[in-house]
Amino acid sequence: MDQSTTLNSEALKMRKNKDREGNPPWERLALWILLVLTAVAYIWDLGQSGWSNSFYSAAVQAGTKSWKAFFFGSIDASNFITVDKPPASLWIMELSARIFGLNSWSMLVPEALMGVASVWILYKTIRRWFSASAALIAGAVLALTPVAVLMFRFNNPDALLVLLLTASAYAFTRALEEGKTKWFLFASVLIGFGFLTNMLAAFIVIPVFVFVYLFFAPVSVRQRLLQIVISAITVVISGGWWVAIVELIPASKRPFIGSSQNNSILDLIFGYNGLGRLTGNESGMGSPKTAGGASGSDMVSQAANMGSNMGRPGGGMGGNFGGTTGLGRLFNSEMGSQISWLIPAALILMIVAIWLVRRSWKSDRSIPALLLWGGTFFVTGIVFSFSQGTIHPYYTIALAPAIGAIIGISIDVLWSKKDQLPVRIGLAAAIAMTAVWSFVLLNRTPTWNPWLRTTILIIGALAAIAMVIGPKLGRNLLIVAAVAGLAACLAGPFAFTIQTIATPHTGSMPSAGPSTGDNGYHGRFGNGQMPPVADSSTGQSGNSGFGGQMPPRPNSTNPSIGGSANSDVTNGNNPGNSKQGGIDENSTPGKELVKLLQQDASKYTWVAATVGSQSSAPYQLATGEPIMDIGGFNGSDPSPTLAQFKKYVAEGKIHYYMNGGMNHGNNFNQMGKKTNNGNSANGNPNGETSGNTFGGNFQRGPMGGSNSEISNWVQNNFKSKTVDGVTIYDLTQPKSN
Repeated sequence: MDQSTTLNSEALKMRKNKDREGNPPWERLALWILLVLTAVAYIWDLGQSGWSNSFYSAAVQAGTKSWKAFFFGSIDASNFITVDKPPASLWIMELSARIFGLNSWSMLVPEALMGVASVWILYKTIRRWFSASAALIAGAVLALTPVAVLMFRFNNPDALLVLLLTASAYAFTRALEEGKTKWFLFASVLIGFGFLTNMLAAFIVIPVFVFVYLFFAPVSVRQRLLQIVISAITVVISGGWWVAIVELIPASKRPFIGSSQNNSILDLIFGYNGLGRLTGNESGMGSPKTAGGASGSDMVSQAANMGSNMGRPGGGMGGNFGGTTGLGRLFNSEMGSQISWLIPAALILMIVAIWLVRRSWKSDRSIPALLLWGGTFFVTGIVFSFSQGTIHPYYTIALAPAIGAIIGISIDVLWSKKDQLPVRIGLAAAIAMTAVWSFVLLNRTPTWNPWLRTTILIIGALAAIAMVIGPKLGRNLLIVAAVAGLAACLAGPFAFTIQTIATPHTGSMPSAGPSTGDNGYHGRFGNGQMPPVADSSTGQSGNSGFGGQMPPRPNSTNPSIGGSANSDVTNGNNPGNSKQGGIDENSTPGKELVKLLQQDASKYTWVAATVGSQSSAPYQLATGEPIMDIGGFNGSDPSPTLAQFKKYVAEGKIHYYMNGGMNHGNNFNQMGKKTNNGNSANGNPNGETSGNTFGGNFQRGPMGGSNSEISNWVQNNFKSKTVDGVTIYDLTQPKSN
């Protein structure tokens, strides 16, 4: 490869390109309309979702009370354990909450503004090399992608990750124009901070960037290689400084690293948040070596089932969250309606566009642009499609900018050659395939606006036919056909966008659009729909136990362990993504219990302890006081040990222990009925069930090991009482001998 293989630098200097010299008069107005409408859509009625994902909301609360919790990403202000991700996304929300006060709006508005910024940056990136229409189409596609609308109105890390990676693509595009190192390094810094948002997920784009730069940067081969080496060092420094600090601080001086198994951030990087996502060998669900007599295989099975049913990943649970692995995964019932609406169009248009400019690949800016965005789409899509570990449907937001860019660029290339019949056939095929696929996706919710899918199919068919016979219609009618085709392609995601905006989303597993109503998981942990439970005899998803649903959890008026359940859940209905739903970790704790926990709170490091964040987070948010999250998110992390817990109790640092709290230890027997005095049918003193309960080796309550030991020790040694239906143990009141 030599200098002759690179693009002519003048062809890449878009600032001097005729497209930039002749900006159409409507462009600025159209851009402002796009950005304003995006802002309105993303910010509209954000407060309806309350705390959204209470796991991260509790960490935001902690970060507003403690700078140490802010730095480490601790779940509680007393810094017992961290969340399962680096803290960069929390930092943004915490700074906002420190300025404006902690509430749903101060936490979620920054997320929405990240979405607006992502749309604007994608527009700017495409506009440098292509027409205003191409840039606006790319931005609109991103803005209307259902999963993007969902996640830019939510408090998971994905919003910041998409913003950073989109901005890195802009900086990389600038680097390609003249081969300037500063822009390449800026792109690398953004990727590094992406690592501090969602770890190795930010690195997926690196192979694509390196490949494109090696072939197309307008500098010598030697300089390209040197820039790539410097860039790699920059990524390590910008993403590794926080890791280095955390590793160098003694474990006794910092919180336990959540979802790691040895209290190491490196274990989290390369295990649960790294290679484990690809292989399914994730460590975040607990070690195979467990106490309490459970075998390693039993524990893995328990972890997998718990991950599936509690909204938390387990080893190899990608199939339950994202559907069966393979090329069709992005189109299945779990992911399809989130991201795949325009994938057929993007693929068709990109193939035709590359074919059209293939002979001028050394000088035409369309080639590196399509390779950049197409490569990003394919690499990310392959990872999502074949990963054996945890892949949630909402992860697919990472594909949205690439899909928008591919469509915008390809339409720009094809429309300039619309007089050619093969080009018009390509445009028609993209419209027709998208209309058909929209019909299929909408047909998965057959009772939801049934007229829409038929309308899209008819308009799409007419627009495709008109596109093929374009010259016979005249220029104006051809433009009308193109606009109609574009409208037909965007109608499905637009409808899902409106539905997503109008629906509250809470819990660990949000999903855009209406429920599919099928037995497969649709990612809606907060609206009454659960993933199918694994059949214990086959290991396959099925409807054993509770007909594919988990037993009811406490409702908002009575958050008791064995309290009254939400009737919509038990009847298998879908009440919508409501905070009132009993299967949601965002259920509201009872007032009497909150008042009790707040009494004498200043005397204790933690006002209470309970297993898992789905139990601890609602109480911490309600009381404003630190709650010890035993075992991290799902209670499987090896912290604290029984000895450590006894030491905390002896030192008077913990006031109460809540036996299962909101969502753990629900005290149901194998038929899902509450047993007397919180004891299970098999006599388990923890009120747990095991064996084939809920369709597999799923054990409600503490998942073996130190958590069971802690639960047993507390129950045997301290007095209990029931408040708002929740059994709590006063750790300052031991039982009399």
